[in-house]
Amino acid sequence: MIATINIDPVLSKFVILSMIIIVVGFVLQVFKQPSIVTYLIVGVLVGPFGFKLITDEILITNLGSLGLVLLLFFVGMEIHLPSLVTNWKVSIIGTSIQIVVSVIIVWLLGNFFNWKINQVVMLGFIISLSSTAVIVKLLQERNELFTEVGQNVLGVLITQDILIVPMLIMMGYLGGNNPEITEIIKQVIGGVLIIGIIVYILVKKEVKLPFMKYISKDHEVQVFVAFTLCFGFSILTALFGLSSALGAFIAGTVLSSTKSTQWVHNSLHAFKIMFVALFFVSVGMLIDLHFLKENALIIGSLVLIVLIVNNTINILIMRIFSKDWKISFYAGALLSQIGEFSFILGSTGYYSGIIKIYDYQLIIGTIALTLFISPMWINLSRKIIKTKISNLNR
Repeated sequence: MIATINIDPVLSKFVILSMIIIVVGFVLQVFKQPSIVTYLIVGVLVGPFGFKLITDEILITNLGSLGLVLLLFFVGMEIHLPSLVTNWKVSIIGTSIQIVVSVIIVWLLGNFFNWKINQVVMLGFIISLSSTAVIVKLLQERNELFTEVGQNVLGVLITQDILIVPMLIMMGYLGGNNPEITEIIKQVIGGVLIIGIIVYILVKKEVKLPFMKYISKDHEVQVFVAFTLCFGFSILTALFGLSSALGAFIAGTVLSSTKSTQWVHNSLHAFKIMFVALFFVSVGMLIDLHFLKENALIIGSLVLIVLIVNNTINILIMRIFSKDWKISFYAGALLSQIGEFSFILGSTGYYSGIIKIYDYQLIIGTIALTLFISPMWINLSRKIIKTKISNLNR
């Protein structure tokens, strides 16, 4: 008898996905494109609107969300929290101004199209959020995370990730679904706990983990400790109704304060690469090429408007808090795209009845294209200012 071999369909799909990433990556390296573009293109090719090699979107999306969590975890480990807090004017005031101005601009446009106030607020929120995943990965690849522009942009991104919670609450009200008082109380308690952890780290300056001597001697234990800290904090913030990625960022800052993070890098770095790649592949899978073709003019116009508006707003805001116009220009380019959390706002608006299915598809197409175009626009902006960003560090 000939034994039959049962091949796991999920495993085979991941092998195929990895092979396609390798091939596309080699091709795009010739054109000096960042890895993000590779993942997005692969997502388009293998997804339900491409060659349909992978149709289990939920699996890829769920695994991709782990990539965002791991990315924020590593960012938390690498930042210097006192420096980030010192730069609070750019983070808090600048982000608040940017969101308000975005809503006002959408309101002015809405007067011509008779948009309702709930649609205006929703669209204003959507375009005001930038992509933490795209920007942080680009900054890390170019060793710019600790430059002045990198720290300014990171502060804005973290503030935006925090503000997604009140945005979703407001969206609930605008859609006619009033959130329960217990949910609001949970979110307030979660916010207070996060502030308390940050204050504790700032006061103590160095935190000591229990059993550190035992952990440092066993690599297998290190892997599980790192996973527990990262995803444990993520689950904790999710239970309080906050962003799971924000919880991972807090976990990273706690580890950063221990002054011993190399073992975490050794344990989780490979996982971060894999899951971050899956996150961008999942975004690429959302791009419906047929819908884009049929609505090329309107989506192209929306993408152009978003890039111009976001660039202009962020350049002016950064210019207020920075003396160097080159830093402001580059920061504006970095923050020009629409972020991954805007997908959540868009779906919330759709399921709450604020927008129809056609509008929702326009939003998905616009967000995905700004994410796709963003790395190329950022590269162009670097050439325009003709200065190494490291030289702009103060």
